[in-house]
Amino acid sequence: MKHQRRRDNITIGLDLGDRRHRFCVLGRTGEVVEEGSLVNERAHLSALIGRYRAALVVMEAGCHSPWISRYLEQLGCEVIVSNPRKVRAIYQHERKSDQRDALMLARIARMEPALLYPVEHGSEEAQQDLLRIKLRDNLVRARVAVINSIRSTIKSLGYNVPNPSSERFHRIINAALPPTLTEVISPSVQALEELSLRIKVLDREISALARTKYPATAWLEQIPGVGPITALYFILKIEDPTRFAKVRDVGAFIGLCPRRDQSGESDPQLRISKRGDAYLRRLLVSAAQYILGPFAPPSALRQYGLTLAAEGTSRAKKRAVVAVARKLSVLLLTLWKNQRSYMPFPQLA
Repeated sequence: MKHQRRRDNITIGLDLGDRRHRFCVLGRTGEVVEEGSLVNERAHLSALIGRYRAALVVMEAGCHSPWISRYLEQLGCEVIVSNPRKVRAIYQHERKSDQRDALMLARIARMEPALLYPVEHGSEEAQQDLLRIKLRDNLVRARVAVINSIRSTIKSLGYNVPNPSSERFHRIINAALPPTLTEVISPSVQALEELSLRIKVLDREISALARTKYPATAWLEQIPGVGPITALYFILKIEDPTRFAKVRDVGAFIGLCPRRDQSGESDPQLRISKRGDAYLRRLLVSAAQYILGPFAPPSALRQYGLTLAAEGTSRAKKRAVVAVARKLSVLLLTLWKNQRSYMPFPQLA
């Protein structure tokens, strides 16, 4: 019945752009009613919806899709956000164009919306809280780039380069160099000091945000190697712990499950899909590396990873890290969903 109501509605395909959007409007019988472009502003989107109220609007996930989808839903539209990696009929067309993309989105939505593999955007509040973590990551990357630049410059002049942590690099580097050279690199060192200060401030803000606004992060931080940033980012990306029918589905959602290309007798073992949020995947892999490292306490998860890495090859170690990260995501969702204490060896308990 719901699909039949969609067929009876006006369908609008939106191909989103940074400055302008292309749109294609299909009538109730599937004919093209209107095509054109509009400026990427709320007033122009509102004017389009004003002509076709309660329409079904379909767009691809992208930079502007979160706020546009929320805005159109407030105007009374039903919105479908498609997964651009799944719709090959659009991005592999031999005559691809923005206008054709909008038409294809509208036609697929009328025929079978499931073929668009719809994605769900988080709330505006969660998106703003996620921004704080992503800005911190940008500052960390900028600090690493500055440190690498200083290292390469010093090495080219024949001086030994100290290897402290990133937080202490700006304090130690001047003592290891002659005054003439410290004067040359002083602008970069000052930039490092400022970046480290801003990162510390964001760390405190993120920890306070996790404790006060998202107390469920405490259940996740029970696991050694999982800090406030990993726990908070995981909760903000999932939002609802009951969104998956099975907790094991979270591994595929993050992109830590292998791809599959089975045909006849051929069923090769492929690499992970790497779909979903890349930063969340990186956080989980970093936590898995700590769990398999020399300083992590004993646990069933650690034993599982060490067993996989027992071959000693680099390939086996990488596969072990990915496998532990996948199991870690399932464990995080289980603790959050059930709100239970973490047990390092649940089979013994």
